[in-house]
Amino acid sequence: MGSDGNQPSLHILITGASSGIGFEAASQLLAAGHQLTLPCRDGATATGLRNRLAGLGQGLESQIQTPICDLADLGSVLECGQSLLQAGKPIHSLVLNAGLQYSGAAETRWSAQGFELTIAVNHLAHQVLLQQLLPLLKQASKPRLVVTGSEVHDPSTPGGKVGQAAGLGDLDGLRQGPGAPMLDGISRFNAEKAYKDSKLCNLLMAQELERRQRGQIQVLAWSPGLVIPRQDGGFFRYSRSHNPLGQALFAFAARDLLRVCETPQKAGALLAGLASNFMDKRPGFGYWSNRVLGPGRLEFGPSEPSAEAKSEALARELWDLSERWGRS
Repeated sequence: MGSDGNQPSLHILITGASSGIGFEAASQLLAAGHQLTLPCRDGATATGLRNRLAGLGQGLESQIQTPICDLADLGSVLECGQSLLQAGKPIHSLVLNAGLQYSGAAETRWSAQGFELTIAVNHLAHQVLLQQLLPLLKQASKPRLVVTGSEVHDPSTPGGKVGQAAGLGDLDGLRQGPGAPMLDGISRFNAEKAYKDSKLCNLLMAQELERRQRGQIQVLAWSPGLVIPRQDGGFFRYSRSHNPLGQALFAFAARDLLRVCETPQKAGALLAGLASNFMDKRPGFGYWSNRVLGPGRLEFGPSEPSAEAKSEALARELWDLSERWGRS
């Protein structure tokens, strides 16, 4: 990893780089000499991110692009993708990392196009961006797609067992489109299930992309484990108004008592490695997870998605329906 002379070795695009794991990964990749494109939801976020990253060292400003791309608005995503296509710069690693979770909310929130906000940001926007940028990804040597998932997509994992389990049913909600509170079309809105469902979509989308590209792109999905930063604005930044005391107690217990959390810095290092110097050359799709072995002991290694996440028929249907809404 690194660069020859002053030229960065890779051009890496990362969504969700303004905070958390994404910011930590971007910081490390920038320091290693890579060229970064970091889409941001608005101008203020872009300026703040550029200033924080530029503060890491002299001359790094030239290695950063921060185009506006509001994942809650497919129109903004399409505009961002079109501008990147016009610029024509090959993308070596496309990292779909941004994620929204508004835990504890009783009311549904909606995207600009009227989709439930979790699925709009975490899945629909990412598939639209991925499909737009495929030509740039395929222009690069050894192109790679990295998708940030979560173990909660799998009802058999500790996180997946808490509350309602992930499940997309027949995708009747997505078939309906705008106005459907849940993807399965039958469940009442549940913020936690919506997040789990979106992570299930991430796994299905990644595998379907690999199948459609037939080995032309290395596709990696990963679960960082439970990441709760100490500073405000991290894991619960979208849901602070919903039971803040309960959330604080949960964070204290998981992070400080049980010690089953990963730090944002270490999770960011894992993501940076997947994006830039991951050496596993096995063909096809790969899923990696950060498993808890005991208090303070986590192990990152190959894993298996849930049974539903491995359904080729479901992945194909999800892709086709998402593509339809991305064009409308």
